[in-house]
Amino acid sequence: MAEKKDYLLFTRDTLSIVYGMQENAIQRMLDFDYICRREKPSVAAIVNPTRGGWHPCFFGSREILIPMYRTLKQAAGKHPDADVMVNFSSFRSAYPTTKEALETETLRTVAVIAEGVPEKYSKELAVLARKKKKWVIGPATVGGIAAGAFRIGNTAGALDNIIESKLHRPGHVAYISKSGGLSNEVNSIIALNTDGVYEGIAIGGDRYPGSTFIDHLLRYEANPEIRMMVMLGEVGGTDEYEVVEALKARKITKPLVAWCIGTCSKVFPVEVQFGHAGARAGNVQETADAKNRALREAGAVVPDSFEDFDQKIKETFNKLVAQGRVKPAPELAPPPVPQDYREASKAGRVRRAANFICTISDDRGEEPTYGGVQISEVIEKGLSIGDVISLLWFKKLLPKWATNFIEMIIKVSADHGPAVSGAHNAIVASRAGKDFISSWASGLLTIGPRFGGAIDDAARYFKKACDSGKAPEAFVDDMKRQGITIPGIGHRIKSLDNPDKRVELLKNYAFKNFPKRKYLDYAVEVEKVTTQKRNTLILNVDGCIGVSFLDLLNASGSFSPQEIEEMVEIGYLNALFALGRSIGLIGHIFDQKRLKSGLYRHPWDDILYLVEKAEKL
Repeated sequence: MAEKKDYLLFTRDTLSIVYGMQENAIQRMLDFDYICRREKPSVAAIVNPTRGGWHPCFFGSREILIPMYRTLKQAAGKHPDADVMVNFSSFRSAYPTTKEALETETLRTVAVIAEGVPEKYSKELAVLARKKKKWVIGPATVGGIAAGAFRIGNTAGALDNIIESKLHRPGHVAYISKSGGLSNEVNSIIALNTDGVYEGIAIGGDRYPGSTFIDHLLRYEANPEIRMMVMLGEVGGTDEYEVVEALKARKITKPLVAWCIGTCSKVFPVEVQFGHAGARAGNVQETADAKNRALREAGAVVPDSFEDFDQKIKETFNKLVAQGRVKPAPELAPPPVPQDYREASKAGRVRRAANFICTISDDRGEEPTYGGVQISEVIEKGLSIGDVISLLWFKKLLPKWATNFIEMIIKVSADHGPAVSGAHNAIVASRAGKDFISSWASGLLTIGPRFGGAIDDAARYFKKACDSGKAPEAFVDDMKRQGITIPGIGHRIKSLDNPDKRVELLKNYAFKNFPKRKYLDYAVEVEKVTTQKRNTLILNVDGCIGVSFLDLLNASGSFSPQEIEEMVEIGYLNALFALGRSIGLIGHIFDQKRLKSGLYRHPWDDILYLVEKAEKL
């Protein structure tokens, strides 16, 4: 990077550190860089005291990552080429963070955005900056802008306003203002009446800014690229008189168009506090009229009122052009900046295919909805867990008899002791010191064709046989010929004489509450055939859940045969089992954690070792 002249605070190579996580301001700085055709983004790093890492943003259409650090010391150490800090810390933190920046060797300029910094601290920071030959812009400032080079935070407003004011390329006019808001107006006035702004600084509206009018005007005087200057002062304070003395002493020789706003203060019967902390005349000398008169007498171009401000700027610039002292900067069209997707989408200017489609819930409104029903309504109407499953799984509010039965399935399948594979795996993982989620997942991963899958298979086989009109005897014989054990039939312990209580509960509920139960009735007939061969070949809980669930879907009258077929195929029944059994798996995990059980090792006497000596090849 080329050595920077003393009178230059910002160039096209200026790099900054932004203190505070101001995402919008950072992106606006980068967008300005892009339309100025800078090679590198001007934001080198961000200081975010709450977290480090990376902040994603855009440089044109290219996504980039800006490093974040928790301290200024880290950021400055990693980015020694950054010599500007844009300080967005609050008025409470502005003093210590700015002081630290001024004491950081690599930082030369600090823009302090915060308002309300105590005057004592502002004075101290100004003295420290002068002592170290550094610059403070602010406090209470929007910042400043070097056209075509560097932008402090939100200076100059929206991007279309920046382009309209020709700030994407440098002109030959520099200005200084107290007001950040009025600096936008000055940008526009200069763009309309000259070849545009070279640099503009808003020193801030506090009574004791870190740098003053004369500080920056002398910089402008020394800069050969700047051919005329504009100053917008205001009522209150005496800083403008330093400019008056510089004009008289010929320290300022370039044309200066100046105006102090607040001339209306004389019409008020008492002293008035204007918007800024410093905009208050304590005596006649601090009035806008007195300062305008002094500036005019010292040689500045001062209009009769703000109404003529633009005309005086135009006349002064045109005179320089006529004298051959200024060759107007050529117009330069900036590259178009891609609009942020969120803004463009909100304005209806883009359409984009979604990567995800969701038809069961929506969290974009004031409160989420389940199947179009607001959560508050779910609670206020006393909808049950079965109703919530109905809304989210089926996108319908099924009748009460159906949702009650879904809850019954969950209850009867919640647990089947510690010995079954799912519970066993969850227990072993928990005892190995795994966390809750890992232990739970270990148990869930055993659910499949041999554990829980019998429900799915029972529904498939019984449905196919029943729908085809196959007699129960023919179904049993056909399965035997194929060598397939009928899913949902048979129990190791229970029998006709010792029925499974869970099956009895499910069957009795279905017989009493289901409007139709063709699949359950068919399964009961199949059971009569199988128990003739052995009384343990009863309809078990898996089979009962499978056929009863088919009856639930069929009897609700809400689903077509094709929809029912699809639900079985994509695993609704397996999901019901997984949901119910999760209750037991979680219980077993918590049980082991409470018991503080140690690592599980399987006993040797429960393993048949058939190890032979390996054959040598």
